[in-house]
Amino acid sequence: MKVDILAIGAHPDDVELGCGGTIAKLISEGRTVAVIDLTEGELGTRGTNITRAQEAAEASSILKISARENLKMKDGFLLNNEEHQLKIVKMIRKYQPNIVLGNAVEDRHPDHGKAAKLISDACFLSGLIKIETEHDGMPQDAWRPKQVFHYIQWKNLEPDFVVDISDFMDVKLQACMAYKTQFYDPKSDEPMTPIATKDFQESLTYRAQDLGRLSGVQFAEGFTTERLLALKNFDGIIL
Repeated sequence: MKVDILAIGAHPDDVELGCGGTIAKLISEGRTVAVIDLTEGELGTRGTNITRAQEAAEASSILKISARENLKMKDGFLLNNEEHQLKIVKMIRKYQPNIVLGNAVEDRHPDHGKAAKLISDACFLSGLIKIETEHDGMPQDAWRPKQVFHYIQWKNLEPDFVVDISDFMDVKLQACMAYKTQFYDPKSDEPMTPIATKDFQESLTYRAQDLGRLSGVQFAEGFTTERLLALKNFDGIIL
């Protein structure tokens, strides 16, 4: 099942928060997108791994992604080792994306930075023909994505480029708020967390608005790159 873009997150909701608007835009343009969650987010203060899975399914429906899988790695204790690398390699070879979107290279949650390096290493290893993997009993071909981009999460990292999501901000917010147990709910009696505050919910809009201000659009999402980007032409630039 080949897709154009494979978005990977350490926890269910990472992808929606970091690049939900970009995903919605790409899909509206006819691109195919699959999502891989590395953990079930089972250490989250609010909700459970069961409610998180239900919320991820609802968010997936809102974004209209083609497929979503959870690798069930250990939340809070991600390791960049052979076992975890090969799990991601199998997903990359299964979906054969041209572009991979991964966690922020540096962030408040230690899993995010760990996942960023784990994803990057797996993307490289996936292209090595002497690493043999199987899926459903069938050998997989080597596959290396052409680009690996990292979305921005809690920390205000300096983006290498932004994507205009002005027409898809509402979809992004709907997908994020599908995680009802995780985010602001004045009626909830669960413990308060930094991401469950009203300020965090509002930050989704004003941070995208600020990147839009800096780039001349209404709303934008920022990404960092692992290598220098070359433009084919100037057609995609908003002037």
